[in-house]
Amino acid sequence: MPYDIPPFLLRTLLGFGLGVLLGFVARRGRFCTLAAIEDAVYANDTRQIRAWILATAIAIIGVHGLELWGGLDLTRSIYTGPRIEWGGAIGGGLLFGVGMALVGTCGFGTLLRLGGGDLKALVTFLVMALTAMITMRGLIGLGRIPITDPLIFELSDSASQRLPKLLGLTGSSVSLMAMALGAAIAIVACAQPNIARSFRLLAVGIGVGLIVVLGWWATGIAGFDLFETRRVESFSFVAPLGETLLYLMLASGLRPDFPVGAVLGVVAGAFLAARTSGQFEWQAPDGAGEMRRHLFGAFLMGAGGIAALGCTIGQGVTGLSTLSFGSILAVVSMLVGARIGLYWLVERLT
Repeated sequence: MPYDIPPFLLRTLLGFGLGVLLGFVARRGRFCTLAAIEDAVYANDTRQIRAWILATAIAIIGVHGLELWGGLDLTRSIYTGPRIEWGGAIGGGLLFGVGMALVGTCGFGTLLRLGGGDLKALVTFLVMALTAMITMRGLIGLGRIPITDPLIFELSDSASQRLPKLLGLTGSSVSLMAMALGAAIAIVACAQPNIARSFRLLAVGIGVGLIVVLGWWATGIAGFDLFETRRVESFSFVAPLGETLLYLMLASGLRPDFPVGAVLGVVAGAFLAARTSGQFEWQAPDGAGEMRRHLFGAFLMGAGGIAALGCTIGQGVTGLSTLSFGSILAVVSMLVGARIGLYWLVERLT
């Protein structure tokens, strides 16, 4: 490697730096998956969801460009293997979506709120991180694995769940087809005049997509070590919340990596965005009812996100950038879960 520092430390530093950029851009651009869903459902306004789709399209183009010309090996990610964990993707995605509606944002949005001084977000972060660790390695995991593992659909050992490969494409045609699809999606996302004329929406969509691509570059190229077993990855905000909490408690016995740097960086970037725009303000819960809703929603997001292998960023922009079939299942399930949660909170009472 051309760097005179350990690969894990390089990945951590890159994760922090890119996380600062992501947190700053997303908070300034008001990038929020749940807000995009609410606008589309209740205001018939698809501008924010189009910005989210644009971010995903940019990520698809960039990631497959790195694969074709930069040496990125996507077979080393969690998204592209032959195991389609459809039970976890659907069940976990539904739970995550409902939890997202209860909290009012996802794991990524929680970090953005935390950077702006929202104390409810601090509680959500702690509960979500703790639940994620319990679901991965603790008591909930003991019940999760017997339920989800029998539902795994195994392709052949050499197969991949990436859509181009499921369609029979091989070699460079996989990346070329993916880049063409990403370009088409970007054109469709920008087809509405309101988003095409909105600098904020275009900037946040393109910015988030490019930063996710740089996350892949950080772990799969710049910080890649052939002798390490860690998978290549980009931004995700469920398991990394648990990893960050664990590292903050046991730093002397653990070494950080990209996810820990990314989580801390996003909070720092959101803080900078809030302070420089005059939006930083300490906020407390309005009452016990709101706090209960945040606690339960954070629990659902922590457990559901682990079962689904990610969140609306991890399985969304990051996972969808690989055109993984499992990511598509998870994201659709999260959208359905969010719609169910919004119905429960809004429409059921009116």
